[in-house]
Amino acid sequence: MKNIAVFFGSRSAEHDVSIVTAAQCMENLSAAHYNIIPVYLGREGLWYTGEKLRDVKFLNALDTSKVNRCYLPAEPGACLEIIIKKKKVMQQPINCALIAVHGMHGEDGTLQGLLELCDIPYTSCGVGASAAGLNKVTMKHVLRGAGLPVVEDVPFYRDEWEKDPDGIIKKIEKALNYPVFVKPASLGSSIGISHCRDLQELTAGINLACMYDRLVLVEKAVQNPRELNCAALGLGCRVRASAIEEPMRTREFLSYADKYIGDSGKSQGMKTLKRKLPADIPEETAATVRELTEKAFVALDCKGVVRIDFLMDADGKVLINEINTVPGSMAFYLWEPQGLSFSALLDEMIKLAEEAAADRRRNTYAFQSGILTQYAAGTKNSGK
Repeated sequence: MKNIAVFFGSRSAEHDVSIVTAAQCMENLSAAHYNIIPVYLGREGLWYTGEKLRDVKFLNALDTSKVNRCYLPAEPGACLEIIIKKKKVMQQPINCALIAVHGMHGEDGTLQGLLELCDIPYTSCGVGASAAGLNKVTMKHVLRGAGLPVVEDVPFYRDEWEKDPDGIIKKIEKALNYPVFVKPASLGSSIGISHCRDLQELTAGINLACMYDRLVLVEKAVQNPRELNCAALGLGCRVRASAIEEPMRTREFLSYADKYIGDSGKSQGMKTLKRKLPADIPEETAATVRELTEKAFVALDCKGVVRIDFLMDADGKVLINEINTVPGSMAFYLWEPQGLSFSALLDEMIKLAEEAAADRRRNTYAFQSGILTQYAAGTKNSGK
């Protein structure tokens, strides 16, 4: 039986959404094949583990005295070090890490980097794709470089705004017409996003985005767009696209509440969102969306499951809006129409994580250059 550590929470504005995704994953991981180890990354950055962490109600009123602190040493072959009663340390081997963290300190390549140092397979994209995928500015640079269509934008840093707000406004208004969207570069779940129709709203939107990130982008608002989402599953150039959905909205953009709470007031993660599945679009458009999904996956060197969000304008032109390298609810609902259950999707993600780790171990990391011998000899001869 494989030990699957499910990482969730963390120091992120998307902390609560991460808990819901993790709960759904732990409910759907096969108990016959996996020993599930919840690893909760607290808001303050401390790690905890324990069976009680599988209960969302317990997490909502977290009592850390009823679970154990833990950490992961940054070295190959590392086990999860579990601290019991502040003294005894128990080692728990991890066969694979299932990453359910959304946003900073987990989806951005930081947790992936630690797991690579530990030589532990993990389910999300690699370090580079995770970092680029979370940062909307970097993501657009990569996708533009690959010749893929994205929305026009103007990026800038928080300190640029603080030093010269008038200059930033002029730059935006010269490049883009109102209305526009203002977004923190490295945040999802619609947190910190503003739809701005004039200078006053633009200023307020930028100030809000600067609260969440040091890098901000202002995007051209596509008029009367239809939103389309498609997931991809694979490793490198081996990739397939899911069914395509059209999220239903009644305002300029889907809010956090639209995505995760809905009319009932009860959250089921991204499953809460009202949608048309499959999307009611021509087959030609669907083929374009699936093709762009697979091309974006390959361009960013993704692995596991990702979700690509698109905008389609009134003329039928399809633009890539963003990529989610750890999608809410793992986008399981987009695979069900293709006969892939949530449980089977998680099995596939774990299999791909193991394949990626095995492929990485094929790399040669040692190179005998002789430079140290020459340097040491040179140092000795120089009398130092």
